[in-house]
Amino acid sequence: MNFVEELRWRGMLHNIMPGTEEMLNKEVCTAYLGIDPTADSLHIGHLVGIMMLSHFQRCGHRPIALLGGATGMIGDPSGKSQERNLLDEETLQHNQACIKKQLSKFLDFESEGPTAAQLVNNYTWMSQFSFLEFIRDIGKHITVNYMMAKDSVKKRLSDESREGMSFTEFSYQLLQGYDYLWLYEHKGCRLQLGGSDQWGNITTSTELIRQCVLEALRCRIQRFMLNQLANSDGICIGVIALHGSGRFRSCRRRRSCGAGSLRCTAGRNRA
Repeated sequence: MNFVEELRWRGMLHNIMPGTEEMLNKEVCTAYLGIDPTADSLHIGHLVGIMMLSHFQRCGHRPIALLGGATGMIGDPSGKSQERNLLDEETLQHNQACIKKQLSKFLDFESEGPTAAQLVNNYTWMSQFSFLEFIRDIGKHITVNYMMAKDSVKKRLSDESREGMSFTEFSYQLLQGYDYLWLYEHKGCRLQLGGSDQWGNITTSTELIRQCVLEALRCRIQRFMLNQLANSDGICIGVIALHGSGRFRSCRRRRSCGAGSLRCTAGRNRA
């Protein structure tokens, strides 16, 4: 059973990133769908997304339902003309318990094996972040220009909207992006599902993962290059950058150092 073809013939497929269908046909994949727990019951607006998860599991893949315990405290601005009322933690916890019970009627959480559905709550990892840590470690990867180019942002900042947009809502796409990054790193999640109004948030999520993976790759390459350089014969460089930080240890002289060697101490180098 082909997941993409199943959605296509049902008329449920709006957009898809290149290479997704090939990946799903090649291996068992994990995908997630975010559900905002703004009420204590699922409604008709959730049905299409939940059916996507259900078809995904029937096609031999693993679905993850993500309850927005953290992002639900903010509210997604996509498709909204004004900011929503923020919910307190007690109300959110009650809503999450009710939604989990309803989801179990559509998804198989009990079976053993690689396709068993999982339910996660982004409050689990978002509650570990301070504001300063988040903007330092996550916010630096996505520019304001990139975020303002999204339709959900432009609509709220246009002359047609009298409400404007708070910083709280503006930061939502970063929070959703970090959800995907966390699931990518800890659950092996390779696919994010969502409605057509979520396309801007989804592309921000993939861009955040791309930036973070590239940064980690650059860091590994730098450590490899510097360690190789430090261990080469005939070169006296006892300075090693620690994890790409640019800080150095003091130089240690080696017996093999002679003519043509490089030293850290000024005035000690010679031809």
